[in-house]
Amino acid sequence: MDRFISANEYKRRVMIVDDEEINRLMLGNILESEYEVVFATNGQEAWDLLHGEEKDISLLLLDLLMPVMDGFALISKLKEDDELKRIPVIVMTSEKEAEVKSIRQGASDFITKPYDMPEVILARCERIIKLSEETTLIRSTETDAVTGLFTRDYFFEYIRQIEAHFKNRIDALVFNIDHFHLVNEMYGRDTGDATLRHVAETLEEVLRPNAIISCRAEADTFYVYCAHIEDYKPLIAKIQEKLGNVSGSSKIRLRLGIFQEADPDMEAEQRFDRAKIACDRIRGDYSTYVAYYDKELYQRSIYHERLIKDMEEAIANEDFKVFFQPKYDITSDIPKLRSAEALIRWMHPELGMISPGDFIPLFESNGLIQKVDHYVWKKAAKQIREWKEKYNYSIAVSVNVSRIDIFDPELQDKLKEILKENGLAENELMLEITESAYADNANTLVEVTESLRNAGFLIEMDDFGSGYSSLNMITTLPIDVLKLDMKFVRNMEKDEKSMKLVELIIDIAKFLNVPVVAEGVEAQSQLDTLKKMGCEVIQGYYFSKPVPAEDFEQFIEKEIS
Repeated sequence: MDRFISANEYKRRVMIVDDEEINRLMLGNILESEYEVVFATNGQEAWDLLHGEEKDISLLLLDLLMPVMDGFALISKLKEDDELKRIPVIVMTSEKEAEVKSIRQGASDFITKPYDMPEVILARCERIIKLSEETTLIRSTETDAVTGLFTRDYFFEYIRQIEAHFKNRIDALVFNIDHFHLVNEMYGRDTGDATLRHVAETLEEVLRPNAIISCRAEADTFYVYCAHIEDYKPLIAKIQEKLGNVSGSSKIRLRLGIFQEADPDMEAEQRFDRAKIACDRIRGDYSTYVAYYDKELYQRSIYHERLIKDMEEAIANEDFKVFFQPKYDITSDIPKLRSAEALIRWMHPELGMISPGDFIPLFESNGLIQKVDHYVWKKAAKQIREWKEKYNYSIAVSVNVSRIDIFDPELQDKLKEILKENGLAENELMLEITESAYADNANTLVEVTESLRNAGFLIEMDDFGSGYSSLNMITTLPIDVLKLDMKFVRNMEKDEKSMKLVELIIDIAKFLNVPVVAEGVEAQSQLDTLKKMGCEVIQGYYFSKPVPAEDFEQFIEKEIS
């Protein structure tokens, strides 16, 4: 079936409202070649038709002087009706004063009686309908459907218009709701939308004396173009107080990033990008609500741009190096090499060694981490194969699977292709997934991990206990290994609470019948304590820091000797 409608098949509907039959017939004859024409004899009849079966009217041609309800009364009623006020009105009159009055009242145009110029009438109808439809389309895309605030594109367009006349100092504000995805996850999308509306209303209420224009830029991020304020801390505190106990959760928290540089030559988008960088800087930092974009952030953003620009070249030139850190089984008297973890390092030809703490979070935030992960998977698999060929010894290696990888529909195929290229089994390339990925989309993560496990892969839950843990997660997520976050290991001998949490996590792992890997072990006393608790596998500087593949071979040689 043809899915397109020919212009000749589709006619817009216009309504002629006039108590004089001759006028209705004359206008009808002029318009019927281009439009489907509906007639009414007075304002009341037109009003009734518009509330009945004639709701798809594109234009009203309206006489002003009629019995029962005249044209002026009908125009007033239309403008008060939220649904019908969109319909443009062309008045038909021979009185100049009536023309001016009707235009001021809301009519779009007028046609002068008598109707002796059909081409002019058709041209005016066409123009008014086109303008009306374009205006309706613009309005439908101008505001966000959930909050009623401007959309991002219109927000910036209005800023450009405002700045042509507004010369005072202004600030770019970016607000973000921490962990908003959890609201949708725990309470449902309707509650999430209600939360967004409440935040929008609160921002407009509190910022009204200073705010010039605002928008919902994306998901849970709001932009506000605001007259300069010296101290925003009391303001964000007031906003936070007014938000109160949203959706039954006291954890709803706003972060604010601010860019205050008054550079008239800087594009509005660039100002808000910088404010967003400041806002993102305090993600997860519950000690502060407000961050300002400063010179340090500017230098860091330039540095990050350099890293992003150089990433592809680093992969092509193999400037990314894969190091390996051993994991030892400590259940027996003599620790036994159990597996290894692949960890990436960046040897930049100009900048030197770049810390993973600099580039991994950056690439996670913009999606580039997927390319880096794929590079590591291939390098790790190739190294496993080479060690098997050299030593006739298979050592499983853990590789990181980032949150963005989880949403890749080709994830399993990509992993299997790498294994096939190197002649490896699925259990030789273990997959580490951080527990924070569960908070992003629990259902998807569970589905993906179940599919990977059914295909033979071993799943390790990394950084367990780092802040996102829930009993629901560890009982629903299919895993083979639980990795204890290294912060607990480092603190357990000086912090009784950390010690108790380590014991609890190991007990949970025993209940789930999965081994625990303790990361960050540096001392004999830590090893002894963990072994006494029932921890099976240790990873950390006690045995070795992450080392290049050639240095790791000493551990294999010692194991097989």
